Amino acid sequence: MRKVWIYKRKNIKGYWVGWYESSDRKSKALPSKDLAEHYKQIKYAQLNSDVFTGIISVDWQEMVDEYREAKKVQGVTEGTLYEHSLSLRNFERIVGKCNSKQITQNVIDKFILERGTEVKRPTLNKDIRNIKTFVIWCREQRYLNGKLKLKELKVEERPVKSLNDGQIKKLLTVLKQYPALKMRVLLALATGLRRGDIDSLKISDIDFEKNSISTASMKTKKCMSSRPVSAEIMSELSKYVCRLDVGQEKLFCTKFGYRKWRKICKVVGLADLKFHDLRKTFCSLLAQNGVSTAVTQRLLEHSSPNLTNKVYTNVDPVLRQAVEQLKISSWL
Repeated sequence: MRKVWIYKRKNIKGYWVGWYESSDRKSKALPSKDLAEHYKQIKYAQLNSDVFTGIISVDWQEMVDEYREAKKVQGVTEGTLYEHSLSLRNFERIVGKCNSKQITQNVIDKFILERGTEVKRPTLNKDIRNIKTFVIWCREQRYLNGKLKLKELKVEERPVKSLNDGQIKKLLTVLKQYPALKMRVLLALATGLRRGDIDSLKISDIDFEKNSISTASMKTKKCMSSRPVSAEIMSELSKYVCRLDVGQEKLFCTKFGYRKWRKICKVVGLADLKFHDLRKTFCSLLAQNGVSTAVTQRLLEHSSPNLTNKVYTNVDPVLRQAVEQLKISSWL
């Protein structure tokens, strides 16, 4: 920081403002102390303009470490931090360890182009979102300039996979000989919970009087102390709990069997069915029954309605219902 000071000279009226510029001492005379103070502030801002408005040069690793700590303070989950770390690692691998002044638009464009040859667009867009979040944080710290632009690429929309009533019935019929797996599937279809959240449920989380369960998302860390569950599912849940050993705390004491799941899906004729598709089925069924996106978003604990609509909702049956409401017979 370059200093600016005020001083008086013997036998000379007025005040002087002094400073060093390019190793030369310079000064300016002013008639009053107030004017000298004002000029001092102006000169101080001019001499230190690079400090106040310029970009601070910081090493790559220092930026990454500070960013991670800042996100931890904000309460970002470990899973999200890990995803951001992967994106930053890929950035470092492709463009190298750049300091803050070396990260330019050309560098970012190079990363997007080369990373695009390695992965598909959805994965590339995830990297772009994570790098964009990092860039915004760096701007706030004055590590990067505000002219850098990162924009996600257009992705062809894929149809959302969900089960119809016949497929659900067939799946549950095959699952009768696997009580624990059947209960997992019923909870996923009736609540939209993720498999990890279902596996972490305890018997004490179930409230049979209010027909609700208490849940805590392992991914988003969001909690719902009284998640509503239909009476039919609570009845099945009650029968399942009655068959458990006395003193058992967890609802499911066995791990989810991936091989068993794949085998059952092949028998049902849904070889490519993922357990997460049951969550999408829950969302799609709510939409087909006229439930608003806001309610569905709350039940799925999504951060935005766009995610609920675009990724989880199969609107094809809803579109069919809308078209069938047209009174075509009155035209013919």
